[in-house]
Amino acid sequence: MPYLGGGIVPMNNSNFIINSSDSILNALIKIDSNNKGFLIVIDNNKVVGTLTDGDLRRQIISGFPITDVIKVKKDFKSIKEGDSFGNVCQLFRSNIKFFPIVDKLNNLVNLITKEQFQILLLQDKKWSTEMDFSSIPENNYEIYNRPWGFYKSTLLCDFVQSKIVTVFPGEQLSLQEHKRREEHWVIIKGTAKVILGESTINVYPGQYTFIPKGCKHQIINNSSENLILSEVQLGDYFGEDDIKRYSDKYGRVNSLGDKK
Repeated sequence: MPYLGGGIVPMNNSNFIINSSDSILNALIKIDSNNKGFLIVIDNNKVVGTLTDGDLRRQIISGFPITDVIKVKKDFKSIKEGDSFGNVCQLFRSNIKFFPIVDKLNNLVNLITKEQFQILLLQDKKWSTEMDFSSIPENNYEIYNRPWGFYKSTLLCDFVQSKIVTVFPGEQLSLQEHKRREEHWVIIKGTAKVILGESTINVYPGQYTFIPKGCKHQIINNSSENLILSEVQLGDYFGEDDIKRYSDKYGRVNSLGDKK
């Protein structure tokens, strides 16, 4: 097995690597195990191609039995060990979703996906082909529904979380406060009422609101259209158990299992 420099393929896990003489069936098993939809094909410890679940489906549809040898996509592109940020950016502008990282002898030393690369940069981490890309979470950026609407995280790391929040007409977030983070809101679309401490503010597109740590706050969409806002949280912790609710339209006072 080639040396894998701490990338998404651990030393004791070969589910991202397949030999060029292996079968379609074994390739399907490995792709199912790694849950990424691709494999790196090697021959004598050298990278000779790549393989995706789509490649395997096309081979089966063409009439090849699953016990037959895989057909390798040999016109693959790779990232070279020590490649610059600019070169890697250029490579990921294509439709390719992953790249093997190889040394001068074409040995596999790491792997990286397009999503991992983008999240790496958003988290303000320095680019290096030697990073452990498996430590980069890829599932923090889904859309999450809530009783009042939904949100999508656009960035989450040790010092910041940012979101795009949509509040449906007539709905509202709970009256709450946080001890370990401050929040910064910018209204993108719609109008609403914001409760901030003892004050009530009418907000509109382009307006900025600062919510200090320990300040009670709430946003209420009292209009007939969706409210969209950008929320940036700064602090040292962003868990649900830093939400203290004082009142909630949806009966979630003292509930820690649901954001906002």
